[in-house]
Amino acid sequence: MPTNLIGRRAVLGGAASLAPVLAAPRARAADTKPLRIGILTDETGPYTDSGGRGSVLAARMAIADEGAQGVEILHADTQNKPDVAASVARQWYDSGVDMVTDLPVTSIASAVQQVAKEKQRTVIITAAASTFLTARDCNPYSSHWADDTHALSVGPTTQVLRAGGRKWYFITVDYVFGTAMEKAASAVITGGGGQVLGAARYPLGTQDYSSMLVQAQSSGADVVGLASVGNDLVNLVKQAGEFGISAHQRLVGFLIYITEVHALGLKAAQGFTFASSFYWDQNDTARAFSRRFLKEHGGMPTRNHAAIYAACRHFIRASATAGTRDALAIGRAMRAMPVDYLGVPATLRVDGRLIYDLALWRVKTPAESHGAWDYYTRLATIPAAEAFLPVTPACKG
Repeated sequence: MPTNLIGRRAVLGGAASLAPVLAAPRARAADTKPLRIGILTDETGPYTDSGGRGSVLAARMAIADEGAQGVEILHADTQNKPDVAASVARQWYDSGVDMVTDLPVTSIASAVQQVAKEKQRTVIITAAASTFLTARDCNPYSSHWADDTHALSVGPTTQVLRAGGRKWYFITVDYVFGTAMEKAASAVITGGGGQVLGAARYPLGTQDYSSMLVQAQSSGADVVGLASVGNDLVNLVKQAGEFGISAHQRLVGFLIYITEVHALGLKAAQGFTFASSFYWDQNDTARAFSRRFLKEHGGMPTRNHAAIYAACRHFIRASATAGTRDALAIGRAMRAMPVDYLGVPATLRVDGRLIYDLALWRVKTPAESHGAWDYYTRLATIPAAEAFLPVTPACKG
């Protein structure tokens, strides 16, 4: 099998190597064999900026900050193929890897989640967003640290509706992610006395959104909801800016990374409103981590990078508390311990869903920004109880 499917070991300092990652010594209660963590990410495709080498750096920083002894990191490219990701994860677990994390795209995360259950090893999903990963597919070896589709759609929709955004028009990518987001948001709108005036659907990879944007402009909507992601969303926001939509209608989206806002620039992205659990400038803890990350990486961390950092630290602590590499014991410890999500209090539920408050953000105008990466203004807090679905009966224990 090609090397990139097997994975590469990383060392503190950034270069790939066959040596383990070493940090300051820290005693482990009963099992002194070093932990092994696998970063299964997109290293060559559309999610490299939100994951990629930044994910490996975030894990290295977590190990260094936790003072863990001899923890080894492996990393590999999913090639955005579930079968490739599952094959790598299976090999890693068979070779003694204790935990796999990152996992962009629901199909990839779901495939690896099933392998982790089969092998009775830990998986921590920080990128893929589907609620199915806990609401339907919970297991004691898995936890979900990404802002999920319910939180990303229902949370901001509820807040914008309360602020007076009563009439909505959607532009939606025509596959499961987009349609699920539109459906969830629409239920909140109509249930709260608002109106959905219409929707336009488009296939993945569309380049020209002009006809859809014209429809949105002429719909009479207060809010244009963009149920899109990745390069499609970037192109859609850019063209919406060229049409001047944000001057008269609020643009609300459901999943965007700071790297995408950076690529767009404030002139194009200004006014875009969305929910996220992490922004580099949200508190002192986040700022300290992010400035160190920026110095080495050249860009600010995404929400995914922040979640990987917090998850790796929590996993290492839970392993030390449990005094074993047994995944069930570590999982119980992870669920019993409070989580520090870079200054945001969080808890890990019995079903593996990480619970925390999110924030509603608006992208600043160029005049509001005070410098590089100063992109967001906080509009509201979205309480955890409002953002996340309750535990399903099958996942209660």
